[in-house]
Amino acid sequence: MQPSTDAMHFQFQVAPPSATIVPDNLPSGVPPESTDLLRQLLEVQREQTQLLRFLCAAHDSQTRWRNFLARWSAEFPQVGGDCKSTLPMIERAYMTLIADLTEHLRSENGEPFDNEFALSEFLDRYGIRLGQLGSILSMISPIAEAARTEEG
Repeated sequence: MQPSTDAMHFQFQVAPPSATIVPDNLPSGVPPESTDLLRQLLEVQREQTQLLRFLCAAHDSQTRWRNFLARWSAEFPQVGGDCKSTLPMIERAYMTLIADLTEHLRSENGEPFDNEFALSEFLDRYGIRLGQLGSILSMISPIAEAARTEEG
């Protein structure tokens, strides 16, 4: 196969420089359109920063839980501290159950759920307790954390 001798040709058109009028307060070489564009960009960034602050405040769960504890502090003054002190016990019970579950599965040689009875027994033994402890943990943890941040 013979190499092609056709050359590719490009044509470039360059516009002649145009004279722009630069106000006295701008550095030389900066067109006023750029300055306006930069001002607009800065304003948009300020608006985005303000919106992000509002969004972060709206999604701050710790603030919501602190407000929750503050609202009920007159009627239930001890709840935050009690949640904080009992959280390690609930976490330990949850981790003990998970350790028991994993040990049970590891000790099963082959298929631990090879029939309907084995699956049902496994779910009865671990499923409900693990789900309930997980739910309790997910309810107590944010209150305990909010009580920690309230104290300092």
